Amino acid sequence: MSDRAPQWVERRLPTEESSQLIDLVRDIVQREIAPRAAEEEEAGHFPREVFTLLSQSGLLGLPYDSEHGGGDQPYEVYLQVLEELSAARLTVGLGVSVHSLACHALAGYGTKDQRTEHLPAMLSGGLLGAYCLSEPASGSDAASLRTKAVRDGDDWVITGTKAWITHGGIADFYTVLARTGAEGARGITAFLVPGDAAGLSAAVPEKKMGMKGSPTAQLHFDGVRVPDARRIGDEGQGFAVALSALDSGRLGIAACAIGVAQAALNEALGYATGREQFGRPIADFQGLRFMLADMATRIEAGRALYLEAARLRDAGRPFSRQAAMAKLFCTDAAMQVTVDAVQVLGGYGYTQDFPVERLMREAKVLQIVEGTNQIQRMVIARHLAGPESR
Repeated sequence: MSDRAPQWVERRLPTEESSQLIDLVRDIVQREIAPRAAEEEEAGHFPREVFTLLSQSGLLGLPYDSEHGGGDQPYEVYLQVLEELSAARLTVGLGVSVHSLACHALAGYGTKDQRTEHLPAMLSGGLLGAYCLSEPASGSDAASLRTKAVRDGDDWVITGTKAWITHGGIADFYTVLARTGAEGARGITAFLVPGDAAGLSAAVPEKKMGMKGSPTAQLHFDGVRVPDARRIGDEGQGFAVALSALDSGRLGIAACAIGVAQAALNEALGYATGREQFGRPIADFQGLRFMLADMATRIEAGRALYLEAARLRDAGRPFSRQAAMAKLFCTDAAMQVTVDAVQVLGGYGYTQDFPVERLMREAKVLQIVEGTNQIQRMVIARHLAGPESR
């Protein structure tokens, strides 16, 4: 094997502060995340202590206002932090993305009093969030959700089941979308539900092919009482809140995917330059050289795509189409790059002695979460050709 250490990605960052931020992230990655990633993933250990450290370091609220404990960082910087974290361990990078998604509704649609009361703890107070939209029978067709919230005086009573919830059962707060009115998108409202609310319980976490350290579980709401003061936005506004959050969340998944792909490329390069066959490194053989070149090109293209979408968002311009494109391209790229990395390592790539098999298993889920890649194609096509005729 080669002694060649993977090179850090050379980043063009907008400020000296953001460069220092990336240096901080890399230090945490080297000391606290990467050394234990493989062992803890195999054991199914969720690194809550890492999230506590990230919160203490100001890394859980990066794209939000400092007025409420956020980091005042543009999405262009925040996404590159996600990429760095995901390259070390997807459970951490995706977890930060989900937490940010869970904060989006309150930060964007909450009242001034709600933001003042709740956001500081959510962004920098050590809390961990989760986002509850999907249900057992309502995935891609999110507007058909069945979880109900019924008004009872100054409270709402929530009953139903949410599915595929990252951090389900361990989160301190949940942003929950529930039906408060008629069928369809206009009858949905958002709520901020405490993780210890009476009547809220989690099922046994799903047994997944990858990301074993990140709990994914159904949540059961059995008459969970939530004060109206925890309703986010207007009644019936919840679906618009959800879609707004998902546009940003898709960029988070795109960045996570490029992180996974970059980690796989680093491993493949290290192996190919150190492994000798027929008297020379296998990286000398054209077949492998072309594979490595294609892998690197996919990664660079994906990174450029998600950063362009982020810069549109930072400029206050529409970015929904570009977010869907970034999510689609980056996650497909991560799947292909990790498959190729396993191939570069040959038999060793298929063993747990090397991380590429884990990276390949983790890449698969990124083509599914935050809207499957088939849904992304539908979103992109609607922007290009208009809605489908009925």
